[in-house]
Amino acid sequence: MDAEKELISSKSIQGTSQLNHVATFRIGGMTCGACVETIERMLRQQEGIESVTVALLAEKAVVEYDGQKWTPEKIAKEIEDIGFEAEQLAEELQDVQTLKVYGMTCASCTSTVEREVSAMDGVLSCVVSLATEEARVEFEKDKVGIRDIVERIEDLGFDAMLSDDRDKTQLQSLGRIREVSEWRRAFFISLSFALPNFFLNMIAPKWSFLRPILMWQPISNLYLADVLSLCLAAPVQFGIGKRFYVSSIKALRHYSATMDVLVVFGTTASFFFSTFSMIVALFCTTQCERPATFFETSTMLITFVTLGRYLENSAKGKTSEALSKLISLTPSMAVIYSDGEKMTQERKVATELIQRGDYVKVIPGERIAADGLVVRGESSVDESMVTGEAIPVTKVIGSAVIGGTVNSLGTFDFVVTRAGKETSLSQIVRLVSDAQTSKAPIQAFADRVAGVFVPCVVGLGVMTFIFWMCISHTFQLPSLPDIFQHQGSSRTMVCLKICISVVVVACPCALGLSTPTAVMVGTGVGAQNGILIKGGGPLEASKSISHILFDKTGTLTQGKLSVAGVRWFDGNSEQPKETSDKVDRIALDVQSVSGLKRAEALEILAAAERKSEHPIARGIANFIDSTIGTTLKTEVSSFISVPGHGIQCTVTVQGIPHAIFIGNQSYIDSQKKVLDSTSLAYAEKQSSQGKTLVFAMIDGSLACIISLSDQLKPEARQCIDGLRRMGIHCGIMTGDSQATARAIAKQLDIDEEDVYAEMSPTGKRGVILRLREELAQSNSSKSNGVAMVGDGINDSPALAAATLGIAVGNGAEIAVEAASIVLMRSNLLDVAASLHLSRRIFRQIKLNFVWATGYNIIFIPLAMGFGLPWGIHLHPMMAGAAMAFSSTWKRPSWLQDCQPIKRSEQCGFVLQFSNMRIEP
Repeated sequence: MDAEKELISSKSIQGTSQLNHVATFRIGGMTCGACVETIERMLRQQEGIESVTVALLAEKAVVEYDGQKWTPEKIAKEIEDIGFEAEQLAEELQDVQTLKVYGMTCASCTSTVEREVSAMDGVLSCVVSLATEEARVEFEKDKVGIRDIVERIEDLGFDAMLSDDRDKTQLQSLGRIREVSEWRRAFFISLSFALPNFFLNMIAPKWSFLRPILMWQPISNLYLADVLSLCLAAPVQFGIGKRFYVSSIKALRHYSATMDVLVVFGTTASFFFSTFSMIVALFCTTQCERPATFFETSTMLITFVTLGRYLENSAKGKTSEALSKLISLTPSMAVIYSDGEKMTQERKVATELIQRGDYVKVIPGERIAADGLVVRGESSVDESMVTGEAIPVTKVIGSAVIGGTVNSLGTFDFVVTRAGKETSLSQIVRLVSDAQTSKAPIQAFADRVAGVFVPCVVGLGVMTFIFWMCISHTFQLPSLPDIFQHQGSSRTMVCLKICISVVVVACPCALGLSTPTAVMVGTGVGAQNGILIKGGGPLEASKSISHILFDKTGTLTQGKLSVAGVRWFDGNSEQPKETSDKVDRIALDVQSVSGLKRAEALEILAAAERKSEHPIARGIANFIDSTIGTTLKTEVSSFISVPGHGIQCTVTVQGIPHAIFIGNQSYIDSQKKVLDSTSLAYAEKQSSQGKTLVFAMIDGSLACIISLSDQLKPEARQCIDGLRRMGIHCGIMTGDSQATARAIAKQLDIDEEDVYAEMSPTGKRGVILRLREELAQSNSSKSNGVAMVGDGINDSPALAAATLGIAVGNGAEIAVEAASIVLMRSNLLDVAASLHLSRRIFRQIKLNFVWATGYNIIFIPLAMGFGLPWGIHLHPMMAGAAMAFSSTWKRPSWLQDCQPIKRSEQCGFVLQFSNMRIEP
């Protein structure tokens, strides 16, 4: 088990113990689920190791450990003892960078670099090593950038560059570059010995003119053919085969067995039986029959195994093509303006040296180097590789751009808001990479089966040998199967060949790779289409979804709330005349509550709403700013946000504080009974029209009710219809009023009983948990899962509580963290698409298991001799070939060649994979 392990990250976590840490390792060279099970089992047995998760194809291991008992270095050493070579890399911390510094000659140079860099504002520490020519710098990114540090070192007369090559290492790992090269070389070397050996034993004896040469005995009973065959087999057995022996010995030392153990068992048996036969013949006192040897079998077996490993690693590399493409999107160089906002002096720098606040120039056809906002020029940008959006997106001043996307025709400049590992692309890569580490529950079962598979196969092989030895030595030769009738074949050798066939044909890799291949390909394809699936768990959960609940504002609706009207309840009978975008200024000039004019009251409300991130608050603030402007100097204090209800604060104007309460009807009513029959009647009328109502109270008096309208997303109806055709029941959850929620539900043909209104975040979570419990009790089938679709902070408890949480579009960060699936776009069709894709992936996982199980169920009994009475048997060489080629199916082309999700206004949406077409 030749493996390479690279430490990627180690960080503290909050939990039951403040001393627990999590370290992520990269592990290469694992061949099957038995390797995974071995690493996990051996590490879990160690005191202080809390949990271990190993991903086979992603070549990653996540270890949670007690920081007082373990360090990443000790864990690395432990994995080495299990049988894996280890190499530790630098920790991946957001505020720590390792630089290569060239030109230092003495301790004075290192102290100079340390002193000058440490003196920079924002640098917390700097440690320089003369021996390794490295500087480890810890800094605050808000105050100083990595390019500033590099330039300071260069000003001192030294050369400096980033030492971070994690992306390059990850690309090499994903592509299995080293493994593919090594196994290709091993295969061709083995083949160069195996073909002559095969010719020598299987073809040459049939040619009469070669038979005397092959049967020549340089020593009595020692045949030239056997000597040549031994000479050809030994380099393969102990040269190429050395890696199998080393890994097998280490595995057996820890009471575990992997695929390599089966290889060693089969090839060693054939090689040493043949050698033993030759030795016995040498000590024969009289002329004996030619010894029974089959050196060609061991040689061909190793050749087939190396071919299988070569094909398998090539296929593994191709399963990660989608993730590799994402990692490769970031350009290597970019043009920045060295004079900042003036944007006159251009300078080309490496992309990794770009930092927040830089001004970057983008020309046609160039990839964007970081996330930012356009400050000059306009263009259209192809974002398909990051978000899956096929149509180029127009960018003007103020538009956000995403690193890794491609500029089309125009030239523009943008200011960097996020760079390096903080960009959206880096976060997507990290999320997809973590997803491919995460295991589905079904994978844990497969790993356990793979862990006991090899011992069971060895046991079957031994039992098969004993069985046929008893049968062949009990019955007379004419009554035995044809395989025992061949001239020159001893009964023991035939029994041994049958045993070797059993051991060699078995393939635990098929079971171990069933889930990770599908997860890796599926999550990669999903990422290319703007659907980020967080691992195997969500894939397995998707098959059980029978109900799905949508948040209303910003999810089903566009989230761009516009004020439709302002109704005053301040005792003044005069009401403004509402127009398309402004309110009647004459009506605003009259006196309102607390000695304020209505215009002044609106400004105070706007000041309070600006402190909130809720889309309703932004809509109100924008409306007031655009209609009456800002004339008062306000100061907001004691701001409190009550998610799902409203806000309260104190707004001070000209030294006079005003108590402000803004929120929904239930929130205002709970503060003070200020709503009368007139205000309630108005609220009911507006809500029945689908409008969202905000009640504003100033100094204990109801000032006004602001009605807002929010349009349904154009694709909302198509999404709901599509989900219904998938057999999924749809509902709505919102903090808005019952009447407003029902009006929206009516447009979508959702039953009133499936509408949950005036819900707080805790209330939404309670509805999810209650619905899950009811479905579990009433529905005996497995389709009793509940999905939640949302985009805001107030949705995060429900997203976490749901069987499957789906965060839509540019949702709040906490919502994205709580969700199981993240949709890069705000297009609701992606909700149905994500469920289609997840179910398709999980269906393929089950098909993979059927193939893996079926292969072993058919070929193991065949190798054991079940077909011998009818003249059917599996030669060890053919068994090796079957095992080798069984690895090539593990790259599921069903998704690798998946076409992008297509949309059409006429037909709603179409999901088209290579062999699946669904049109809701």
